[in-house]
Amino acid sequence: MSEVSKRLLVVDDEPDFAEFVKRTAEDIGYDVSALSDPNLFKDAYAAFKPDVIVLDMVMPDLEGIELVQWLAEQGCEARILVVSGYNPYYGKMALGLGEVRGLRVESHQKPISLATLREVLA
Repeated sequence: MSEVSKRLLVVDDEPDFAEFVKRTAEDIGYDVSALSDPNLFKDAYAAFKPDVIVLDMVMPDLEGIELVQWLAEQGCEARILVVSGYNPYYGKMALGLGEVRGLRVESHQKPISLATLREVLA
């Protein structure tokens, strides 16, 4: 009997953080697609159909909040874990938008420990 793995899409302009999330998620059974270019997110979302999204809030060219808004317009049902190494206000803004738009958004500050990440993804 084969188990269907969950699908996680991570987008973070810091390749080391994206790789950390990817390795951690794969270790607990996720199929993972990791991006460091936020401009590739929309196509990857449509093709990959993730169950969970890890989304950096502060990236060059495209802010994470813009992607949260876009996900709301798409009727996204995935869990969205927003992460930021900057002001915690970014996460609060995403939480507020998610609540108003019916998204399942959680906010976490960088750096995030291995134990916390594993717990959040479990």
